[in-house]
Amino acid sequence: MSIFLHAITIEHESEHDLEHDLSTKANFSAPKIYTAKGDLAKRWYVYFSYRNPVTKKLERMKNIYGKANNYKTKADRLTILTSYRKNLLKLLRAGYSPFENRSVDEIQEKDLKQVRADKKIEKVKPIFKESTINLANKELPTKSETKDLGMPLKDAFDYVLKLKNNQVKARTIQDYRLKGQAFLKWLAKNHPTTQYAHQLTKKMLLDFLNEIIIKTSPRNRNNFRLALGTILQTLEDNEIIKLNFIKSIKVLKSVPNRNKTFSLETEKSIFKYLSKEDPILLLYIKFVAYNFLRPIEVSRLKIKDIDLNNKILTFQAKNSNLKKKIIPQMLLDEIPDLSNLNPEHLLFTPTKIGGAWDTKETNRRNYFSKRFKQKVKEHFNLNEDYGLYSFRHTYITKLYRVILKDATPFEAKSKLMLITGHNSMSALEKYLRDIDAELAEDYSNLLKE
Repeated sequence: MSIFLHAITIEHESEHDLEHDLSTKANFSAPKIYTAKGDLAKRWYVYFSYRNPVTKKLERMKNIYGKANNYKTKADRLTILTSYRKNLLKLLRAGYSPFENRSVDEIQEKDLKQVRADKKIEKVKPIFKESTINLANKELPTKSETKDLGMPLKDAFDYVLKLKNNQVKARTIQDYRLKGQAFLKWLAKNHPTTQYAHQLTKKMLLDFLNEIIIKTSPRNRNNFRLALGTILQTLEDNEIIKLNFIKSIKVLKSVPNRNKTFSLETEKSIFKYLSKEDPILLLYIKFVAYNFLRPIEVSRLKIKDIDLNNKILTFQAKNSNLKKKIIPQMLLDEIPDLSNLNPEHLLFTPTKIGGAWDTKETNRRNYFSKRFKQKVKEHFNLNEDYGLYSFRHTYITKLYRVILKDATPFEAKSKLMLITGHNSMSALEKYLRDIDAELAEDYSNLLKE
């Protein structure tokens, strides 16, 4: 069994078998972490008790500080103390006793096998020396130390964001942060006595999600469930809470709202209008329409991403790393000369093509969406069914129906998939169904008698 799987087994047993260990007079108590209620001015440590072989009573051993208190953030301290706790528990289960002279290195393979007779495990390598632990020296706790309440909720949520920072995109981190803050604000109002992570219950989470669906929609409720589920799962994985309750809360069925496609007349009118009123917005739209990009993908484009010589566009797609697409000639004809512009500048800014714009990509996308609403939707009296995405849907539908005239449906979809950038045929087929791109031929002759 790998060290990773072995660690999981030991950790799981340490939580659920603690009562059993104490009831059968185990030689030690499960190690715990003292966090001083989140006070960084005080010393944090791991503590445990071990049964004195002479008195037969559990006695408090000296606190294990290690290097934990060199760190100045709650998340860092908890990380290293969690590591100390895990390794100490492994040593104790493997037979190490602070009352014996035997060193850690003298623990034999046979001692490790006694931890779980039915499983083979790898020999545990301690991360700290016996001299550092100095286990046999006792240090009795004060009254304030005897009850460890664990990690405060806000600190726990901040800890997750720190762990996820280098794992997911900034946009996802922001989503976790906003949804986490919304939940904590609701919790403070409805359950003010709930201050620590381990106090969370499934009922609290259900009540919060139910309030979301009453005020908004099933889709928004599911998005909150997903974000909070990720946060709580990370807390469970790091032994800050025992159970991620959201795993047992069902996903609700929701129907996503998709923008409708434009009629040919409306599309031409919009393009003609913007050519005079807002050429920057028009070019933004043409990247969505002609290159089948999503608005967020257009908002990410930099000057260096447009290779006019080779007619190649490089962009960061929705669910993947950088991708490339050809730039069709009809779009090349619309792009101005970019040769003298800073390659690191954004392609689209509020006032010009190519420039600096110090704001997040979601803000850039939202800016052009609002600009489209003010300049186009209000002018043409378009309802909420139409947006920037409508141009992508319109031109994919148009292209598919043209290709279909000289090809079978499978051949048409195969060619279309290369152009649109969908990752699979099934994904493209679902997309075409959602936007009603596939329509049946006239079936009047089938109804005639």
